[in-house]
Amino acid sequence: MSDSGNHWEVGTDIGGTFTDIIAIRRDSAEARIAKVPSRPDAPVQAMLEAIEAVGLRKSEVKRFVHGTTRVTNAIVENRLPKVALVATEGFADVLEIARYRRRDLYRLDIPPKSPPLVPPERCFGLAERLDHEGRVLKALEEAEVERLVAWLKGTGVQSVAVALLHAYANPVHEKMLGERLRGVVAHVSLSHEVNPEAREYERTSATVFNAAAMPIAVEYLSELEQRLPIGPGLQVFHSAGAMVPISAVKQRPLVMAMSGPAAGVSASVSIARQLGCARMLTFDMGGTTTDVCLIVDGQAEMTDGRMLGDKPLRQPMLAVHSIGAGGGSIVRNGPGGLTVGPESAGSEPGPACYGRGGTEPTITDANAVLGYLNPETKLGDRIGIGIDIAAAKRVIAPIARALGLSLTETALGIIKVANATMARALRRVTVERGIDGRDCTLLAFGGGGPMHAAGLADLYGIAEVVVPSASSAFSALGCLTADFSFLQQQTLRAALDGIDLARVSERIEALIADASAPLLANNVAKAEIQVELVALMRYAAQNDAIPVSFTLPLDVARLKQDFLTRHHELFGYATGEPCVIESVRVQARRPSTTIVSRPATAARAASTGTRTCSFDGFHDIATAIIDRASLTETINGPAIIEDAWSTVVVPPGWQAKPDTSGNLFLTRRAA
Repeated sequence: MSDSGNHWEVGTDIGGTFTDIIAIRRDSAEARIAKVPSRPDAPVQAMLEAIEAVGLRKSEVKRFVHGTTRVTNAIVENRLPKVALVATEGFADVLEIARYRRRDLYRLDIPPKSPPLVPPERCFGLAERLDHEGRVLKALEEAEVERLVAWLKGTGVQSVAVALLHAYANPVHEKMLGERLRGVVAHVSLSHEVNPEAREYERTSATVFNAAAMPIAVEYLSELEQRLPIGPGLQVFHSAGAMVPISAVKQRPLVMAMSGPAAGVSASVSIARQLGCARMLTFDMGGTTTDVCLIVDGQAEMTDGRMLGDKPLRQPMLAVHSIGAGGGSIVRNGPGGLTVGPESAGSEPGPACYGRGGTEPTITDANAVLGYLNPETKLGDRIGIGIDIAAAKRVIAPIARALGLSLTETALGIIKVANATMARALRRVTVERGIDGRDCTLLAFGGGGPMHAAGLADLYGIAEVVVPSASSAFSALGCLTADFSFLQQQTLRAALDGIDLARVSERIEALIADASAPLLANNVAKAEIQVELVALMRYAAQNDAIPVSFTLPLDVARLKQDFLTRHHELFGYATGEPCVIESVRVQARRPSTTIVSRPATAARAASTGTRTCSFDGFHDIATAIIDRASLTETINGPAIIEDAWSTVVVPPGWQAKPDTSGNLFLTRRAA
């Protein structure tokens, strides 16, 4: 076989329940798709098993990109290793002070704030000081560094976070410490590298998170490099919607936070552009969480950070809103009625209907009771999971008895509660941003998205749903189709009136060089790199900034006008007050050249005939079962459309129509 024939590119998404994979042959665009159970304690092994599941040898893989929630899960579940914090003297308690907000405004029976990320005994105040423009007020002396080294050796930590006051404006002291401390502890996280922006608490929090994630990331990424030695072809998807080399991720593992959901959004952007959708809502329902994001005019919404628990995770990322409502989310009947999640049955044991010993009722079990899942087939050709309807009924029965309802009525109630929970997530990314979600197209993917999409659209008032080809491994596909990119964002604080163009341009050029460096180091030619520039702007008296795109050379008059126009669009007014460039965001990218054909799924017997299913208002009715690969014309609901990995539910009153690319369009039937 020729080398060209052996050139396969692989994308994987490590979820809480399954690890999805899609492999693309470079010379022909042939695509293969599969799933394997996730291994939380052995993620690298799960990735290698996924490669085997699509019939490939490791030697045939020339490029491997993966998205993961490993770092995010460690943060959320508080499974982070011990970290020490080094801050400017007088500011070592910045994490303990945090912000003035209480966790719950009206509950006095709980502490107003959660414990700080680093306890006081592992916080060190360093005698040094810069002002807000980066001028040295108190130099860092050698004796002070030696005092810090002696203290660090006594803590026994393997990671240290260094977040000195105003280091974003001048990192001279942090760089000195970085050089000295790397021989003292295994991992050093510097704030000017992680989040070179103003706001001490948020910057310190992000630096500590990064330091805590470093041992986790370095260990498993090093194992992946050893067991899949393909050099620069080994890449990680990051939360801003592109892929980065592993060498860069080892120093900034925080970029992996939300990387799996971001990959699905990246693939969704491609679909939105292909279909010409002005407004699209992504709906990614996996085994553990549901993730939603807004795409406007072919661009996904970006944010400067998010909260994990009640701690800020500050870095540029796609504005993905996540909730703990996935297929494996556990259903409970509490004092306030039915609830779903955030606890999940995960991959082991999983939902009861998977027959792996699960004893808690889940959303997937409710779908099984309603007849949506095929009890006669296995999930794909590698996992070997069948659907045990009796087990699903057994775990839902206690809730049904407690509510005085039938199994069918209880299962429908569970689905309604799940859909209502997910509808609230959609409102967070639409109504709260001034967008009418009813004008959007809903793009449904993930293992559970296509089952719930029509019901969610009915509840929310959305008229059209798109289920893309390879919907069950869509995030894995996004890993391959995204651009190769790196992003830098730094505080600038430049007033437009009397701006020093030479100084500002010099700072921006330095950011461009920093963002381009990881690409150049991975054999990307400088001529192939495209640069996108965004100024985060505000009025001088404002607190929050809004993004405004610009180009070099900087046209100040045009930038101000673009800011005023955007401010009016968002808030309904614009004034002539002085404007400030708070920060600059630079993204260096090499556009993706990956071409994907319609992915082939595992071989299986074509779905035919009917199955008894129940829907809201329609109980125990004969429902057409249709094989997705053979669908060529519009079909009316009720219907279940199946392939080896996914199930699309078309309720009564809806219809489904395929296109030539394998996408399904679900719409309400005319009355």
